[in-house]
Amino acid sequence: MSEAFVSNHRIRLVSGFVAFAFCVLLTRLFYLHIWEHEALSDYVMHNRKMINVVEGRRGMIVDAQGNLLAATQATYTVGVDPQSFDPKELPKLEKLASLLKLDVVSVQKKAQLQISKSEQHPRAVRLIRWAVLAKGLNQSEYASVMALKIKGVYGNRVYNRSYPAGTLAAHVLGYVNKESVSVTGVERHFDFYLRGQDGWRETERDGKRQELAQYRGREVPARDGLNLELSINQMVQYFAEEEIARLAKEYDPAGISILVSEPGTGALLAMANYPTYDPNEFYNTKKYPIANQRNRALTDVFEPGSTFKIVPAAAALNEGLVGVEDSFDTGFAQISYRGRRLSLPADHRTYERLSMREIVVKSSNRGAAHLGVLLGEQKLHAYAAAFGFGSLTGCDLGGEVPGVLHPIRQWDGLTITRLPMGHALSATPMQVHSAMSAIANDGILMEPLLAKRVFDGDGQTVLRFNPKPVRRVIQSEVATTLCSMLADVVGEKGTARRAAIENYQVAGKTGTTQKIIQGRYSNTHHVASFSGFFPANKPELVITVVVDEPKLKGVGYGGTVAAPAFRRIAEGCIQYMGIRPVDVPADLFATQSYDRPAASLYTSWR
Repeated sequence: MSEAFVSNHRIRLVSGFVAFAFCVLLTRLFYLHIWEHEALSDYVMHNRKMINVVEGRRGMIVDAQGNLLAATQATYTVGVDPQSFDPKELPKLEKLASLLKLDVVSVQKKAQLQISKSEQHPRAVRLIRWAVLAKGLNQSEYASVMALKIKGVYGNRVYNRSYPAGTLAAHVLGYVNKESVSVTGVERHFDFYLRGQDGWRETERDGKRQELAQYRGREVPARDGLNLELSINQMVQYFAEEEIARLAKEYDPAGISILVSEPGTGALLAMANYPTYDPNEFYNTKKYPIANQRNRALTDVFEPGSTFKIVPAAAALNEGLVGVEDSFDTGFAQISYRGRRLSLPADHRTYERLSMREIVVKSSNRGAAHLGVLLGEQKLHAYAAAFGFGSLTGCDLGGEVPGVLHPIRQWDGLTITRLPMGHALSATPMQVHSAMSAIANDGILMEPLLAKRVFDGDGQTVLRFNPKPVRRVIQSEVATTLCSMLADVVGEKGTARRAAIENYQVAGKTGTTQKIIQGRYSNTHHVASFSGFFPANKPELVITVVVDEPKLKGVGYGGTVAAPAFRRIAEGCIQYMGIRPVDVPADLFATQSYDRPAASLYTSWR
């Protein structure tokens, strides 16, 4: 028997290889358990831990009477996890499909399809952990689904913003998009109060990524958003939008804006625009183009025309430069101003001589130009700015534009005679409305008030928004006198006879503006407007109607198009709000007298 020969070199090589392998293994274990221990522990805990966000419900928006305008509904999305579904429960799927109003075959397919393949990479597969069956289920429907107790079938709660009134007050409310981001209107402007605060829940999950409820840790409850009460009155808003629908059908205009407010507080009872949209379908741009979301009352500007004549009239009276019965030579085509001869604008008919009152009642362009020359550039510009033209009104919606009131250094030679008739500046319907409201409010300009208060779920007021006076524009006596003159505008000899309401004294001013098309005033494109208030001697409501490019035979005058719309809205408000007529004492509107007639202050000629 012979002994086998064993190579020492081979033994050393094998032993060294084994020793090296153990060293590598020990080194790797040291690296993982000692050096990377903290990072890997965090990684493992991150995989085990699960943080669920608990959404806070967005607050409601209601009108001044508590009617719901915007709300957040809790709905459920139901789906199935094919990895958890038990094939023994296939018979239950027929009942599930019936509850969800789905085809049973499609439900069975989703419940049993456990993997999906990529079209780009056919060999790549992934496990399906969630297949949506139905969306938008209410609490009762979801409870019926869960009562079937099908393993792997469950739902997630989703909050959806809804607007029960549809298109009503759409431009006031705005909307919240699919990503729960507030986009426009009060939804965006008051988002800080409405949006609430999300909560969260920390728990752990097993290898199948299912929650281990026994390891549920910290939990922070969600806080629902606060609620918002607007000054908007749903019924008054309806009157305005109903009238818009009638105007749109009759005149097919490019746009319409209607505003209704209380002069004493500036509270807006209605703000309506055409075209409009449904905030529930904001995404349907074929049915409701993006342009329809524009709040024209705040974003669209136009030359206010004759509605602006209240500014030079109020300014001349407030400065004591003219009396109500002082007369002007309005038959002349030119006027002398600071050593220059300026042409005067034309009237729709020639008036040889008009009193101050008649200038307003008959809406004389030349008469307004006389008032502008009498005031001078500095005072005319100052009063226009004081009435709010050229600056934001402060309406709580965002997107408002200031319009254009050029500084005096940019005026040309005719601005002094054209600005008083409402040309050479641009304004929004809200600015015209605010200026008229100042006359109705005893000469005090108010900031538009849209939100009344913020309140919690128990109805307790958290924050109240109070009326904000901006400034006194004219003296109380002047405002009273101007109310008398504007009441005559709606009288038998005025331009707004169609705005008259039986048994009520209405005051207001019409406006008919030629639009500038390709750099020139058009004879076929007009903006018809009327802004007024009632009762004239104790104003309760101010209503402004602006119709852009009404289509009809002839000129779309404010007295023809906008004034009747004012009357119909006012009549609806009278019945709904119970506004009573006020007896008018004979001496209530006492006119002021001045020693010096205005016509003697300067020279005019033909």
